[in-house]
Amino acid sequence: MEISAAGRLVVRITPADVGKRVSVRRLEASGGRSEKFTDTVGVLTSWTDGVLMITRRNGESVRIAENSVVAAKVVPAAPARRRGPAASYEELARVGARGWQPVESERLGQWELRAASGFTRRANSVLPLGDPGLPLDAALDAVRRWYGERGLPAYVQTATGAEGTQELLCAELERRGWVREVSAEVWTGALAPVADRAEGAGVTLAREADEAWLARYQRKGVSEVALRVLGTGPSVWFATVPGDTGDAAAPPAAIGRCVVDGRWAGFAAVEVDPARRRAGLATEVMAALARRALDEGASAAWLQVETDNEGARALYAALGFTPHHTYHHYRAPDAPDERRGRA
Repeated sequence: MEISAAGRLVVRITPADVGKRVSVRRLEASGGRSEKFTDTVGVLTSWTDGVLMITRRNGESVRIAENSVVAAKVVPAAPARRRGPAASYEELARVGARGWQPVESERLGQWELRAASGFTRRANSVLPLGDPGLPLDAALDAVRRWYGERGLPAYVQTATGAEGTQELLCAELERRGWVREVSAEVWTGALAPVADRAEGAGVTLAREADEAWLARYQRKGVSEVALRVLGTGPSVWFATVPGDTGDAAAPPAAIGRCVVDGRWAGFAAVEVDPARRRAGLATEVMAALARRALDEGASAAWLQVETDNEGARALYAALGFTPHHTYHHYRAPDAPDERRGRA
């Protein structure tokens, strides 16, 4: 925290610093004699009517009364990464979009409107990388019309917590009543250590998801549209660990999906039979996919994980992955509740 030469706490931010990453210490009201301070780090998204709004890495918005601030300063836009591949949010967002493509898309300036009959929010949301070419309210009206014409709720996918993320856009959406429904994290890591963690024995790889793979996939009732989305990407691989060898109709014991795109390998749909969890099958699947990605020239890896999936987070941390940024899906306030896709 900023301290002057005289040893006093100093406030070194102003409303002109909106959009910058800041660290703020405030004095909380207390009924006792002792003083209680709270520190908040995030992007300053507004400073109006004596109230500061700060968006934390996870997308949470914190309101701070100006008269409670005792010290504050601008801090680097993103913390230095000590391990893992370096990447901006925009690079990862574009790689992720190429690996999970919609059936239909349209440009609105530098925004991409995506639709796939409601199969997952990622394929049925706006990816706003840049300027839509219209004032924000007009752009959001165009978004609502486009999705309304397709019988879909309007979603905007945003991100917080890294270089080039969209804390200001998140704040503007919230001010207009858009509802944040889903948040998840994108983690990155080096690819070679994943390949070295297991032999990958018994894992078969294929270019298409067959009936056995789909039998283990958690999204039931997979449609033709879903199969198109699953199969999109520069170089897509599906991994399968066979199930009970005595039952040819048994679903696989484990599955996974990987998209190789230049230096990046993106992992998804790593699922294991609940009866066979904690036996290393997820690691075997990822190791087999990682070796194939290394053969194709990739060196870095990324994946998405929900914040409450403790088992997956522990696995990915053990494989050397670390959080890069958090992404969110905001739904238009007048969007219907039905036909919501999954993240």
